[in-house]
Amino acid sequence: MNMVIGGAYQGKLNYAKETFQIPDGWVDGAFCTLEDLAQCRGVYDFHLLIRRLLEEGQEADRLVLEAAEKNPEICIVTNELGYGVVPVDAFDRLWREKTGRICTELAGKAEEVHRVVCGIGMVIKK
Repeated sequence: MNMVIGGAYQGKLNYAKETFQIPDGWVDGAFCTLEDLAQCRGVYDFHLLIRRLLEEGQEADRLVLEAAEKNPEICIVTNELGYGVVPVDAFDRLWREKTGRICTELAGKAEEVHRVVCGIGMVIKK
């Protein structure tokens, strides 16, 4: 598994496609199913998948981690949510915390983790 993290609109998906040579086989976390996650080559907007699962009342951590284990070659592209002002809304705080905890666990298992700022990637784990 590989991960690419960074702020919104920083060029993470293009960076991931080029760096890991995955031109196709991507799914959008805003709409994909857990089955898609277990079979795709990569997922972008991964943070939106976590949000959707939480909104549906599902156990996002367990479900996402299980799907990632079924697909050890996946590339996960996600926004970093933990910077800036803490959200006032309780659900948004929960989403931010769960996403951070899930991504921390996945990064620990990942072969490589890259952080992208302004389209420029930095390897933070290899």
